Amino acid sequence: MSQATTGANSRASNAGQDPPPSKDLRGLMPYLRRYTGSIIFGLFMVVVMGIVGNVLPLAVGIMTDTLSGSQAPFEHSRAGSTLAALPHLSTLSRAIPFYAPNSRRTLGIYCLIVVLCVAIKGLLSFSARWTLIGVSRDIEYDIRSDLLKRLLALEPEFYVRNRTGELMSRATNDLNAVRMVLGPGIMYSATTLITMIMAILVMVTLSPSLTLWVLLPAPIVAVAVWYFGKTIHELYETIQAALATLTARVQENLSGVRIIRAYAQEQAEMRTFDEPNREYVSRNIRLIRTWSMFMPSLQALVGTSFLIVLWQGGHQLLRGEISLGALIAFNGYLTVLVWPMIALGWVTNIFQRGAASMGRLNFILTAKPSIDDRAATLPKDSSPRGEIELRNLTFAYPTTLSGANGSNGAGKSIGSGPHAVLSDINLKIPAGSTLAIVGPTGCGKTTLAALVARLWEAPKGTVLVDGHSIQDWPLEALRRSIGYVPQDTYLFSETVGGNIAFGLPDYNPERCREAAEIASLHGDIADFPAGYETAVGERGITLSGGQKQRTAIARAIVRDPRILILDDALSSVDTQTEEKILSGLRGVMGGRTTILISHRTSTVENADQIVVLREGRIIERGTHDQLLERGGYYADLYQKQLLEEELEKA
Repeated sequence: MSQATTGANSRASNAGQDPPPSKDLRGLMPYLRRYTGSIIFGLFMVVVMGIVGNVLPLAVGIMTDTLSGSQAPFEHSRAGSTLAALPHLSTLSRAIPFYAPNSRRTLGIYCLIVVLCVAIKGLLSFSARWTLIGVSRDIEYDIRSDLLKRLLALEPEFYVRNRTGELMSRATNDLNAVRMVLGPGIMYSATTLITMIMAILVMVTLSPSLTLWVLLPAPIVAVAVWYFGKTIHELYETIQAALATLTARVQENLSGVRIIRAYAQEQAEMRTFDEPNREYVSRNIRLIRTWSMFMPSLQALVGTSFLIVLWQGGHQLLRGEISLGALIAFNGYLTVLVWPMIALGWVTNIFQRGAASMGRLNFILTAKPSIDDRAATLPKDSSPRGEIELRNLTFAYPTTLSGANGSNGAGKSIGSGPHAVLSDINLKIPAGSTLAIVGPTGCGKTTLAALVARLWEAPKGTVLVDGHSIQDWPLEALRRSIGYVPQDTYLFSETVGGNIAFGLPDYNPERCREAAEIASLHGDIADFPAGYETAVGERGITLSGGQKQRTAIARAIVRDPRILILDDALSSVDTQTEEKILSGLRGVMGGRTTILISHRTSTVENADQIVVLREGRIIERGTHDQLLERGGYYADLYQKQLLEEELEKA
């Protein structure tokens, strides 16, 4: 069992033990390190922007004192007060250049400073956004690529346990929430932090006592942010889970739309869709209700701070403890702090949503496939000759095992309990020979083929290729040498030629045509409007079942594989077409190891050896003639099919 699967189950069953949001976001650190230079530059722009932004209220205060005729900027008007009495104000006042009371020159200079600060702040804001938002898009690209890489590497068991729609939701909606953390989240957090620190430092310099009054609501803000942040995180996790369920439902309906229409189940599916849809809406409403309480609470605290400034600042101004310019500047700095205080709530929301989403993405990114090259001992450029041997092979799907018949943690089945799909299989297929497998539905034929292609993991030492355990072969080297036509044919939303050439490094028209001729498909393609450039639609919807199977056969042949596996690949074609395909395949199969699975004896009668599977065990083996002489299952099957053919001709 993959670690991702285990993690999903434990997370679902232990919701109260989820890791804290900060732990989920740690998964972003490797991506952030790749863009350290750009992030530092962007944050530097934010710092400079904060400095420039904090000059504006100070300049407005200086202009106010200039108009009021103060002898020095921010000088107290109370009789007997001097700048020397307050050294911090004295230092600030002396550091202000070009000051003169009632001076047009001073007004002009500081008006120009205000204009320049606004312009510079705009440029710095653009640079910071361009850099940090750009980095967030780059990291989004990296994460999306890693998600696809990991999803392609994970074994079938992962997809048995996780629905496609849910994985799609994680790769789209959750990824977008994480990007918001990386871009606006980081940028506004830095802006908020720098602006608040610098504004408070200047405010303390202007009036320490008034600053203390203004900061009285700060503990309440901290508690509110903590409480609402925790609530938002929990609600957003449930929302994303509901959205994943909704997406999975839509994906299944779209994939099976023809079946839905054929059974006239449109209304029933709409009713079924209504429940998760309403659940998603109700969870969003709960989040909106929480959010609508959070923002007004912050705004009320901000309004309280303004009232405190007017109340206490007005008293200090009347008592001559601060100048009018200092009060105006103080009010300006409080205005500067309004956005950071509001942004604090917004950023909290972004980070909580992002943490919840990153936790869901980590489920995929940290998943460890059980089928990989950890045990590979052969060189990556190895190429098998094609000899296949099965030794005492017993296999059960990990998704159906429990208790004593469980998985050993690496996706390998143990025991031969009632859930075993294959039991005690011993079989040798010499290189270049053809093995045919027949048997009733559910006897394990497809499973055996999947184990040879290592789509499922067999116990070590039970499947050997050229005398080496299949785990010793690098996956790429093994699968590059296998042409596999699965029972359930899948075509991509591509052209016919593109689907045939899927396994080739580059599109080769001549090789595609040869493969199509062998698969008896070229004649059909010649009748298509655009020939090999004809689009087949999603999952090959424009092709018939037989055309899909023949396209899949051509796709396997064009790779020139050493091992060819045909899993009931001729079930959708008529007997005449089957004979044409088999005639073409005989030339291809010569010198290759071929595993031919079929329900038709006419398909397998020329195989070098035929095995009959029943209930996961080999009950008969031999050539076509030998099995007919024994009069067992194969002989009965042959007689029934022979009778069916005679009745069709009659």
